[in-house]
Amino acid sequence: MYPRYTESLLKELLQEFRILYLAGPRQAGKTTLARKMADEAGMYYVSLDDHTMLASAKSDPVGFIQSLLNRQQSIVLDEFQYAPELVSAIKLASDRLSASERGKFFLTGSADVFSSAKTQESLPGHMARVELYPLSVTELSGGRFNLIDFLLADVAASPNGLPEMVREDYAQALINGGYPELQTKSARAKPIWLNSYLQGRLYKDFESIYTAKGNYHTKLESLIPYLAGLSGNLLKYSNVANDLAQNDKVVKSYIEALEWMFIVKRLHPFVKNRAKRQTIGMPKLQMVDTGLACHLLGLSTPEQLLLSNFYGGLLESFVVMECFKHMGWSQQTMNIYHYRDKKKNEVDIILEQHDGRLNALEIKASATVSESDFKGIAKFADFIGPAFKAGFVLYTGSSVLPFQIGARTLYALPLSILWT
Repeated sequence: MYPRYTESLLKELLQEFRILYLAGPRQAGKTTLARKMADEAGMYYVSLDDHTMLASAKSDPVGFIQSLLNRQQSIVLDEFQYAPELVSAIKLASDRLSASERGKFFLTGSADVFSSAKTQESLPGHMARVELYPLSVTELSGGRFNLIDFLLADVAASPNGLPEMVREDYAQALINGGYPELQTKSARAKPIWLNSYLQGRLYKDFESIYTAKGNYHTKLESLIPYLAGLSGNLLKYSNVANDLAQNDKVVKSYIEALEWMFIVKRLHPFVKNRAKRQTIGMPKLQMVDTGLACHLLGLSTPEQLLLSNFYGGLLESFVVMECFKHMGWSQQTMNIYHYRDKKKNEVDIILEQHDGRLNALEIKASATVSESDFKGIAKFADFIGPAFKAGFVLYTGSSVLPFQIGARTLYALPLSILWT
């Protein structure tokens, strides 16, 4: 079993909140982690993948929750997205707890049921929400480096002894992805597992959060590979709809549902006005797991991936998702955006700290870096002024290199730092 560094945060939050909701893609390791924590803490574990349990929960939500409370134990409800009817019953039970009671409900979900239109009620003040993604390369390698904490430090100090890696190593990491069960599968078994993942589970979860009409299977079968090829690119819904001969409103709603299911992630553009960040400009589309993306694109070897047009975009998705994964055990979280101005100056990742300071990361698939690679970061720094903290070009070379760009010192940083 691989270490899940988010576990310490989950244990802390169970001491602080009445309800903890652990959300993330199917097969990311939520059930394994929830069972481990339940066994250690003496919690009662229930899976709503069990048809009998699910039928009972749906037929009498209040009675079902009360029957669990009668056990006088804290409760783990796994695959909670299958029974959104339970939200009101859990809220009622939470309201009746004494002021000092914490950690009564530990919910897990393979789809973000609280974002879905099927769930009209939320649990404000009652619940902490944490996302668990497939394994980070730090967890896979047994390292302890945290990119978010590295950026939060007043003086960013690179770890000593960065591993020597070549382009093929990075490409293989993208193909491997982060699903725990896939890490030990043979080359022959991996595509079979991924096909089963898509066909056997994806559509079931889609139905649990989205009321689809007509033959949505066929639409999804064309949409999901298309989105895999769009990794690291701007997302214009009308272009997707035209290319797939589908309705643009339907395409947008399907992409939203796929984001609730943690198949894709949309990065909104950075603008100074916080209130407008999710309403103006085009988001960027990222695939949550590059291994799944490579499978959808028919890329099974490093040589294929490196020769394809998708390597740069998938490498960007990989780093974006490492940022989200590392926030699961960093000292603070950050808001993540991308940047693009009217003159098409771009920065792949903007990380905003709680104090408003901003870090800029540009992802480069090459092993060499030049001053021109910092152009987008320099333009962004000029745009936001004193709020700019640090800028890095993450590349596939082996040395940490300073670049003096105007009055600022920016850095080229090897991607291999993620493996330390």
